[in-house]
Amino acid sequence: MKFNKETFVAGFALFSMFFGAGNLMLPPLLGLKAGDAWLMVTIGFIISAVIIPLLGIIAHARLQGTMLDFAKKVSPGFSLIYCLLVYIISITLPSPRTASVTHEMAIQPFFGTSSWLTSSVYFALVLLFVVNRSKILGLLGKFLSPIIFIVVLSIICIGVFSTDAPIIGPSTFQTPVISGLLEGYQTFDAIGAVVVGGVIIISLRLKGEDNFEKNRNLIIKSGIVAGLGLFIIYAGMIYNGALFSGDFEGDVGRTELLSGLSLKTLGNIGKIFLSILVGLACFTTAVGIVTGTADFMKGVFGDSQKVYLITAIIGCVLGVTMGQFDVHYIINVAVPALMLIYPITIILILLNVLPDSFTPPLVFKAVVSITILFSIPDLLASIGLKNFVIPILDILPFGHYSLAWLVPSLITLVLMNFVLAVKTR
Repeated sequence: MKFNKETFVAGFALFSMFFGAGNLMLPPLLGLKAGDAWLMVTIGFIISAVIIPLLGIIAHARLQGTMLDFAKKVSPGFSLIYCLLVYIISITLPSPRTASVTHEMAIQPFFGTSSWLTSSVYFALVLLFVVNRSKILGLLGKFLSPIIFIVVLSIICIGVFSTDAPIIGPSTFQTPVISGLLEGYQTFDAIGAVVVGGVIIISLRLKGEDNFEKNRNLIIKSGIVAGLGLFIIYAGMIYNGALFSGDFEGDVGRTELLSGLSLKTLGNIGKIFLSILVGLACFTTAVGIVTGTADFMKGVFGDSQKVYLITAIIGCVLGVTMGQFDVHYIINVAVPALMLIYPITIILILLNVLPDSFTPPLVFKAVVSITILFSIPDLLASIGLKNFVIPILDILPFGHYSLAWLVPSLITLVLMNFVLAVKTR
């Protein structure tokens, strides 16, 4: 498998659209709480924040259509509803969160300006990039992403090699792997895979690349490059959080911990580097989300460029509005939405990666239906109704780990294929 310049440009562009606010802020605190169990936590986090998103990109490479194709085997109506939910969640939660993080970590400490001003300027620039979307791959892949990667890698390497102190303190997690996996939900990377994967495909078409096999190879290779970058950053930041766990006492916030790590590794100039990093990482993710949403709505309304522009403007206005809330609040609000949409997204990615012989429409319908049904207890528990669903969670495997849907969905997949195989014979 050969990797050329085009592969790395597309790969870094994909990496930058994945790597946003949550990707930067979540791993250090996860490592801090994990302590000596940091490796187990990392494994769980990598599953939901790297492996599943990479499978999502591979699924896009196989389909090379729009996000509607991900669920079309269930039904056209379900596919449309699913896509609308994903895009609504994307432009109302992770996209505004990027502006909120940028304000808290990169603007307010230096300038003391209001969040309204930060969000307004921020999303005005996002809109500028989205309108000029034909240049997105080049700008992100050649310039912004390498800067992001180098700065984060500097923090990680200096942190690892500048201290001989052993990792102290036991893990606060009873099930480190599960805790890491669920925290990976908050990166929105699986949802990001189905959103920004379409951006890559459309960007390639705008450049005149319409060879299916060539695009498939390029998308898969770029996904591997992006996945490798995410793996290095996540593992390194989790390890750094665990490594410096003895230097932070009390209830440390995500932004406070990230600022503290940059100060300890890069010194006073670390704040400036971190500000640049946060701004770039968040900005590229917002561009990817708004572009993906605008692309989708454009396709729904007959390839209308006017709809593309209107959707981009609405996405940016929502970003300015929701960006006024602090990061912690946005993360908490996201939990119920993730408990419902994430399992469906993971299952759709898995089904689209498997060979077609194992995933006829009937299998799609059955597995997705079971996933939705068994995600409801997790959804109810996340909105404060856990006592109501405890009897159900008690009898389901992983029921008390917010994974009540997992085993029933996999059993349904195997059982449906067995039944269809018997009928065929």
